[in-house]
Amino acid sequence: MPEIKLPNGYHSLLSIYETQRAIGLLKRLFEDKLASSLNLYRVSAPLFVSSSSGLNDDLSGVERPVAFDIRGVENDAVVVHSLAKWKRLALKRYQFALGEGLYTDMNAIRRDEDLDYLHSAYVDQWDWEKIISPEDRNIDFLKNTVQCIVDALAETQNFLHSVFPALSVLPKLSQEVTFVTSQELEDMYPTLTSKEREHAFTKEHPVTFIIGIGGKLHSGKPHDGRAPDYDDWTLNGDLLCWDSINNRSMELSSMGIRVDPATLDHQLSLSGCDNRRNLPFHKLLLDGQLPQTMGGGIGQSRASMLLLGKAHIGEVQSSLWDNDSINKCENAGVILL
Repeated sequence: MPEIKLPNGYHSLLSIYETQRAIGLLKRLFEDKLASSLNLYRVSAPLFVSSSSGLNDDLSGVERPVAFDIRGVENDAVVVHSLAKWKRLALKRYQFALGEGLYTDMNAIRRDEDLDYLHSAYVDQWDWEKIISPEDRNIDFLKNTVQCIVDALAETQNFLHSVFPALSVLPKLSQEVTFVTSQELEDMYPTLTSKEREHAFTKEHPVTFIIGIGGKLHSGKPHDGRAPDYDDWTLNGDLLCWDSINNRSMELSSMGIRVDPATLDHQLSLSGCDNRRNLPFHKLLLDGQLPQTMGGGIGQSRASMLLLGKAHIGEVQSSLWDNDSINKCENAGVILL
């Protein structure tokens, strides 16, 4: 488990109650701005799905979902890792039109997460998905959507500073996004790990979007793992912001244009996941019965950390922590919820 390191001399800019008020306001504001910018409508989403449906997100392929049985139900349930696949199916089932989309609260339990100041067993995201045309499957459309998300974050931060003046000491979030491919990062920093590359680049470019996550780079390794059956590995990416409190980059969002039938077929073969072709979701997609979409997840607790100047994710969400983390936070004056 990674060692917990907290910044020297850190203190929260807001009291516990002010923090709770600010989180509530932040979430309401950002949701409204995101929905208006991307033409999204709020829907309800599942906490768990059938283990045999193929709807759960496999993340990097090694994480174990929390599974349990339900009396009278034939298949076991698994707590979602994310709603990447469910959202695409929901757009079809709910009869959304071209250019329309949905957003929802996604709550997950990731039992294999390495706990540290940024990673918790409890995950909360705004998950969103919208229908696009085949002509929209391009880098420019992806970049324009990223810009909309960053603008919504910056506008939310500006309003929070007007309500909570103590937050005005924090750096303003830049609305200038620097786009870089994962291969360009590897070429720039060939001796660094992928995470080290992210920190080095984002320190110089405080709002960065890395394009191309999941496919192998020239080194033979991917920048990061990504399941083969939702994002197109050439049209996806991660949104990173510079965390001035912890002096590191923070990933706020993983998103992308989703696979079409040809891309799904190719990526299943590349990743050795041909056994998924007969799962209900995958059959619909391969048969061309699902709409072309793009979407992603935006970390609610991480956005709260960034915009409220928090050092530890446990200051903005309730979870369970190992004893070492609890003791170090207590000694540093960090109050875990």
